[in-house]
Amino acid sequence: MLLFGHLGITLGLFLLCCIFAPRLRVLIDLRYLAIGALLPDLIDKPVGRVIFASVLANGRMIGHTMLFSLILSLVGMYLYKKSNDRRGIALASGSFIHLLEDQMWAQPLTFFWPLFGLSFPRDTTDYTGLEYLLIMLGKSFEPEFSQTFIAEILGIGLIAIFVVNWLKRRLSKKF
Repeated sequence: MLLFGHLGITLGLFLLCCIFAPRLRVLIDLRYLAIGALLPDLIDKPVGRVIFASVLANGRMIGHTMLFSLILSLVGMYLYKKSNDRRGIALASGSFIHLLEDQMWAQPLTFFWPLFGLSFPRDTTDYTGLEYLLIMLGKSFEPEFSQTFIAEILGIGLIAIFVVNWLKRRLSKKF
């Protein structure tokens, strides 16, 4: 999944949860939820695919582990208890939803790291570094009927619904 898939589906799940628990609108800071939804890729892709591409050759490492989400959750709960700051919980929630969207349970060596060893599996793609960025950019402009493409279209649609909903609330407050 790429940018719009992670953002849109995470925000869509948030809106769905708000139907059953309206208080979430007040409790969750959407900016931190959105950052959390992208955080595993913001950490792992540059490190594993670009900076240390020849050594690691993997875009799913530390940020895509259950341990990372657990540590974020613990820090979020600590900040909440210490100073009633809910941003850490929103960040951890977005990060955990990212793991679900990436179906990380299907990659147990990464998801449950370090239980099965300290190294991360190498990816099977031959391109790394700048070449990886160029190929990913090119693929983003080649629509094909794939799981990633469907998630991106769904994400764009959900972001559009979210923006319209936000604009309606904002305009109703003005008038």
